[in-house]
Amino acid sequence: MSDFKIQSVLITGSSRGIGLEFVQQFLKSPNPPQKIFAACRNPDGPQSQALKDLAEKHQSVIVVQIDVTHPSSVNASVKEVEKHLNGQPLDLLFNNAGVFAHNSLESETSEDMLNVYNINVVGPMLVTQAYHRLMKRAEGTGKSAIVHISALLGSLEDVPHLFSHFPVIAYRCSKAALNMLSRCHSVGYKQDGIISIAIHPGWVKTDMGGDQAPLTKEDSVGAMMKIIYSLSVEQSGTFVDWEGKVIPW
Repeated sequence: MSDFKIQSVLITGSSRGIGLEFVQQFLKSPNPPQKIFAACRNPDGPQSQALKDLAEKHQSVIVVQIDVTHPSSVNASVKEVEKHLNGQPLDLLFNNAGVFAHNSLESETSEDMLNVYNINVVGPMLVTQAYHRLMKRAEGTGKSAIVHISALLGSLEDVPHLFSHFPVIAYRCSKAALNMLSRCHSVGYKQDGIISIAIHPGWVKTDMGGDQAPLTKEDSVGAMMKIIYSLSVEQSGTFVDWEGKVIPW
């Protein structure tokens, strides 16, 4: 692995699926982060039990409440994280929280479209805005990174290949918009030493992906961990899959 030193990481949507798997794999990594901020909307809910169990066993796992669509919740989470960082920067931010809606061109509604956009696009925008100041680096003091969990279904070029199987209009449009946000972050935050990359995790067996998905979350996240630990400035602004292959916009 490269010289990308990850001492602190924040992962949204960490109570289950890919987010929870990232928490687990960071704990098992050769040089685990000192602080793993596992952020989720309802830390006290039953679906967060596995995450709470990890936090009880590992002092480095700090569960943080965050609703990515509410600025007040996002800002409160920043204050909590800042207390634990003790003046150190946040090295890595995962915009992982997301939703999926099974709507076609005919069945899509404004309510569903706005809800998906609010979580999949507005949420990452608000979270990154709020944590930007904790990620900024002085010249020569290393780098930070934003990882946006995107999807192949957000690729404009790939629409003809998969549209008949997965029309999912709101989800597709939201991931295309997230890719644009990631590109904007890569340009706008370059001077602050911040890398931004969009990663397609593959079709993964999770509550969202379903049982038919060919990839396990362990394999998907394991492959993405290799990308993350080897991140370079040259990769900022790119869109890749879990194996590091470039995906056309």
